[in-house]
Amino acid sequence: MAPDLPASEGHPARLCLASASPRRLDLLRQIGIHPRVIDSDRDETERSGETPEDTVLRLAEEKARSVAARLSTDGAPWIVLGADTTVVVGRRMLGKPASDDEASRMLADLAGREHSVLTGVFVIRTDDGRSGGGCATTQVRFRNCDPAWIRAYVASGEPLGKAGGYAIQGRAAVLVEGIVGSWSNVVGLPLERLEEWLARIDVSLRRLTDWGSVD
Repeated sequence: MAPDLPASEGHPARLCLASASPRRLDLLRQIGIHPRVIDSDRDETERSGETPEDTVLRLAEEKARSVAARLSTDGAPWIVLGADTTVVVGRRMLGKPASDDEASRMLADLAGREHSVLTGVFVIRTDDGRSGGGCATTQVRFRNCDPAWIRAYVASGEPLGKAGGYAIQGRAAVLVEGIVGSWSNVVGLPLERLEEWLARIDVSLRRLTDWGSVD
């Protein structure tokens, strides 16, 4: 559980991550935030007619609201953060591969091409219901790697459960030629945008950390 730290002057708050993603948890811990974690268990299926941005924003909101409804409103308020990430190549969204064969096809599609990584983020307060968020986009280019690299990477087991079938913070770093935009967004949470989105609901990112609460 996160410590009771001020969200703004006179308003203590605690952060809850509405995601079971170990990568998002690691990113928050990296900047000194130690949230409570509750998996939202939401269906992450895209809907017909949605743009990729619409999809990640909707899913992030559904995850956050689902978890917020399950938290007690007694005491210090909870700030619930939901997020969803997808990879877009051409006009297609690539979700999380369910098998090695699916992961191999995804990686073959990405090889030698540029793709977009979109993460939708939604934050909501349990005391007054104020909410906000947005979407971050990063451009990633894979090198035109030999098929043997793809086979070896898939055999490592790392692609399963990762949007687009790869983890840029893991072995897939050797497959990436370059990125434009936020690296942490590709991992699953755009840390550079959190202060902006939290400020919209009168929450200080600095005061949620274990090192930035001293004035």
